[in-house]
Amino acid sequence: MAKTSVDLLIFDLDGTLIESKWDIAKSVNLTLVDLGLPERPLDEIFGFVGDGVKKLLRLAVGEQNQERFDEALNVFRKHYLAHCLDRTVFYPGVEPMLEHFSRKQKAVATNKSIEYTRVILNGLGAHHFPVVVGGDNGFGLKPEPGMLLHVIETVGASKDRTVLVGDSTNDINGGHNAGIRVCAVGYGMGNREKMVACKQDWLIERPEELMELFV
Repeated sequence: MAKTSVDLLIFDLDGTLIESKWDIAKSVNLTLVDLGLPERPLDEIFGFVGDGVKKLLRLAVGEQNQERFDEALNVFRKHYLAHCLDRTVFYPGVEPMLEHFSRKQKAVATNKSIEYTRVILNGLGAHHFPVVVGGDNGFGLKPEPGMLLHVIETVGASKDRTVLVGDSTNDINGGHNAGIRVCAVGYGMGNREKMVACKQDWLIERPEELMELFV
């Protein structure tokens, strides 16, 4: 199969580049304990990830405790900054893939807060990504196209030579809304059936497969 020529690869973060769910879930449950609320099953918390920390914590505290949301946000920040690199790592195969594309423009566009994103990337390999946009940088959250369009404009790439790599329907829909193609990943936290229904352009099971698709 012929490879597709690209100039810019935009990556989602959680579930695409990094395995972060354990540290997120730990920090959520530490927050709930501090607030005197019951802990949540890990799988339930994993299902809350993807729409940014505010949505995550609104779901975690529950409908009946929304008045505790601001408090939860502050408590979570303390715990997650302390624990966001306890178990969080690049997925196997990510670093060789990033090195392979060392001459390509690469960026991160995530619904995660830029504060947490910076800490994690500084710990794992920020040098790979000259452009990093978080969910609170003022461009909206995926599936809104704002952060993706900002990255494309900042880099100066054309849409037809840009690919978004992500693990959720927010990524696929966001890419389509921005007018770019999307490669979905099957190893992340996203629901495969829902992703496929959004009609991604490619679907991979390992990060290294990107090297076989793009040049």
